[in-house]
Amino acid sequence: MAFSPSLQRAAHRHLEAAEELSSGSRIDVAGYLYGIAAECAVKAMMIDAGIRPLEPSERRIDPFYLHFPELRTQLRDTLSGRRSSPLLKFIDSDRFMSNWSTMMRYSHGAEIQPQWVKNWAEQARQAVAAMGT
Repeated sequence: MAFSPSLQRAAHRHLEAAEELSSGSRIDVAGYLYGIAAECAVKAMMIDAGIRPLEPSERRIDPFYLHFPELRTQLRDTLSGRRSSPLLKFIDSDRFMSNWSTMMRYSHGAEIQPQWVKNWAEQARQAVAAMGT
């Protein structure tokens, strides 16, 4: 089944779920969702900056199918221009979503540090708030 993308709505949905989980015993899962929320927000800002998904045959290099930290690295190498400035604010910082990786979803969870989650939470909130600016 195909789902229609709505990056802004997805960013808000994942952020809301992360906020609920972060107050309980699943801060590791909340940390993962904060990263997904931040990714959706960054990808929504990519659309606003005029970046469009590539053809399906190019998905391996399409930033819309990349995750942190590769997403941040590829965008740094390709972005320029005034329309990209809200996005550049996030991806130019080495601190933005540092230590976050999709590989954490396969981990035990104990390796995910509470301070990382705290940082990811603040960064995800900022990225979601910056969508559409």
